[in-house]
This record gives sequence, structure tokens and C-alpha cells, in this order.
Amino acid sequence: MKAVVKWLDNMSFVGESESGHSVVMDGPPESGGRNLGVRPMEMVLLGMGGCTAFDVVLILQRQRQDITDCQVELSAERAEDVPKVFTKIHVHYVVKGKALDEKKVARAVDMTAEKYCSVSIMLAQCAEVSHDYEIIEHQD
Repeated sequence: MKAVVKWLDNMSFVGESESGHSVVMDGPPESGGRNLGVRPMEMVLLGMGGCTAFDVVLILQRQRQDITDCQVELSAERAEDVPKVFTKIHVHYVVKGKALDEKKVARAVDMTAEKYCSVSIMLAQCAEVSHDYEIIEHQD
């Protein structure tokens, strides 16, 4: 996997992925940025959310669960001193569907955290990662 990050101006950068997608990153005004894009550490947290949500949806679909929505809410704490790595990350899954099997939802959440989500597993090497979920019955 390859990526290129190009400096635009001030503290703005554009990241280009090997798959041909781009994203703008920027810093806060107090660091010389103009707040035009997400911060790099926010990108890491978003990457974790995307990776784990992908897994949960795919696992539940393969288990023939009638999932209609999946939202992943992440909250993180960072070290106070440089390097300001993540020290704690909590992942809350909001899974919506029709007659979802709670055991299958719990298993999907465990499987992404323990086996499938590369980003979660990598970040768990330096941060305390926890997760929980809620199931919302889809109303027609």
C-alpha cells in the first residue's frame, strides 16, 4: 500500500491514496493552519471507525441479519505530552435492523475488535480500546 501527502500551503496538505482518492488535512489556526480539513489524528480515528464499521456490516450481512444502519461513535483520549498518542479509545456501535439477533451483533463487534479490523488491532498496541453496542429495532 502506498500513499502520497503533498503540502499545499500554510499547514494544509492533500493526501492521495493508492486507490486514487484524495483528502485534505489541515491544522488549527494556532498552529498556522486554516481549519480547512481534518487533523491527521482525526484521520486515524476516522480510519478506525471506517474499518470496524465495514467489518460489522459485512459480518452481519453474511449472518443473514436484516441490518438497515450502522453508526460507529468513537471517543478518544490522547497523552498530554509529545508524542500525543491515543491512550484510550472507546467505540460505541449503534446497529439498526429488523429482528437482529443480539448474540450475532455482539459476536460481530468482538470479531472486528479481536480479529478483523487492522486499525483497531494496531491502535490497541498503544491505547486501551473498549467497545459496546446498542441495537435499535428498525421501524417501517
